[in-house]
Amino acid sequence: MAVRRLRDVYLIVATGLLAGCGLVYEYLMAAYAGRVLGALETVVFAMIGLMILAMGIGAFAARCFRRPLTAFAVLELAIAFVGGGAVLAIAAVNALAYLAPVWFADFLGLPDGVDLRGGAMAALESLAGVLPYAIGALLGMLVGMEIPLIARIREQLHGHALSHNAGTVYGADYIGAGVAAGVWIGGMMLLPAPVAAALTAGVNLLVGVGFLVLFARWLGRRTVVLAVGHAAVAAMAVWVGVNGQDLEARLEDMLYLDQVVYSKNTAVQRFTVTRRYVGPERAPVYTLYLNGRTQFASVDEYIYHDLLVHPALAASARQERVLVVGGGDGLALREILKWDPQSVTLVDLDPELVEFFSEPVRAGAEVVNAPLLALNEHSFNDPRVKTRFGDAYLIVDELIAAGRRFDAIVVDLPDPYHPDLNRLYASRFYAKLRHLLAGDGALAVQSTSPYHSRSAFMSIGRTLEHAGFAHVEPYHANVPTFGEWGWHLAVPRGRPGSARVAEHERLPVETRWAEPATIAAAFAFPGDFFAGRDDILINRLGNYAAYRYHQRAWEEGALLPETHAVAQAPPAEIP
Repeated sequence: MAVRRLRDVYLIVATGLLAGCGLVYEYLMAAYAGRVLGALETVVFAMIGLMILAMGIGAFAARCFRRPLTAFAVLELAIAFVGGGAVLAIAAVNALAYLAPVWFADFLGLPDGVDLRGGAMAALESLAGVLPYAIGALLGMLVGMEIPLIARIREQLHGHALSHNAGTVYGADYIGAGVAAGVWIGGMMLLPAPVAAALTAGVNLLVGVGFLVLFARWLGRRTVVLAVGHAAVAAMAVWVGVNGQDLEARLEDMLYLDQVVYSKNTAVQRFTVTRRYVGPERAPVYTLYLNGRTQFASVDEYIYHDLLVHPALAASARQERVLVVGGGDGLALREILKWDPQSVTLVDLDPELVEFFSEPVRAGAEVVNAPLLALNEHSFNDPRVKTRFGDAYLIVDELIAAGRRFDAIVVDLPDPYHPDLNRLYASRFYAKLRHLLAGDGALAVQSTSPYHSRSAFMSIGRTLEHAGFAHVEPYHANVPTFGEWGWHLAVPRGRPGSARVAEHERLPVETRWAEPATIAAAFAFPGDFFAGRDDILINRLGNYAAYRYHQRAWEEGALLPETHAVAQAPPAEIP
């Protein structure tokens, strides 16, 4: 009787542990797939929804097993194998999809520029995009089988139907999932993805081993085979936990043409720094990537940052108090400090990124970020610079409540490539910035490419106008690393910003690119560039216009002339 009670208690505890594992797999697959596929929030929501749907299918499928004890033991083995190896499988296929055309071209000796992304290569690339969802669905289906099997095993153990069986099993399931959510938020989400996967697989295996011990009598000779399988998958999980992070990094590094010198997952993003040697007489080129997207290359970043910063500061009546939104690499800050401000407030979401661009980071005897600290001229160490970490949308509210005013504002954010960034391009956020800006000041906004994402670029300009700025002027330049790139210069009242810049015969600071003449030229666009602009949607919090325009342009490779409609976009501006 005591042994039967022990087995029953074990099944209830195992239910909670397995529910926790299932939730961690959901979070892990959703977060990792979002990082690999981009559009983080969209992928996260899709992955979680898909896994829940698959769990439901799995719950129905569990009735097909005639031997629930054997099925449960095999199930834990399968979940540990699939869950433990999922991250590396996705990373490997993703790397192969990008590198296969290059390898094949090298093998055939084809000249540069030959596009081999059709046929089988296109199928491989499609597989890389589908695989995270396929593995997520498979995991969800397997996890969904656990509760029905445990319920059947409990009834078989007691020899009759239990009146409170469903309530007991589901109660343990919900509690286990709730505890796992706390563990994930409390620190597991910061672990490298392969390590988190290996640990979760380890819990599945421990549950499976306990099951083999307590239910060997029913499993019979299958116990030995299952024990060998558990040992094999345990060895795989240990290997993944020990070596997976390095292997995943190597697979990801293969996606970059240059040598990866530093890469880190922070709480909010992954940033990678690469180095390319271009000859003995030239300095190496360093490039920063955030979530796989290029942020700057040291060889030409000065063009971007000159045009981001100096038009706004030259158009401002004073340069004493400056606000920077984004700019965690310190390069915009470097240019602002040339104007000798009294104070600069920089708001960024990621303290670990700012720390990397502020303090030496050693890898053995090498300070891997020394060239980058030299590039931003140690701008974060200037005592006039104050940093605020967190959501810029909320921190701006705090600055308004504190009665702050700024002579100039520089917005240096990544493109609106996912919904969470979109709100920092919305009319409500720009209205808040206008409230912070002095009446004779100026605002500059990074505004994506007017060539590749024309509609998103124009939407940003229209949104600034809607936020109440008196004059909003687009401007652009070619930054070789990015191609054609664009910004907007906005002033709350008075003369347009371009007219104010034109008053300077030369800027009062030393620059490498921005001078009144080059700035004036940047405001010139082709005569028909703004055709259809009135049909472009203002980006509001509820309509995701900038995000939709940007996603469509980059996914379809849209070039000028670009259509002005957003697929399935709201038919009109949403109040």
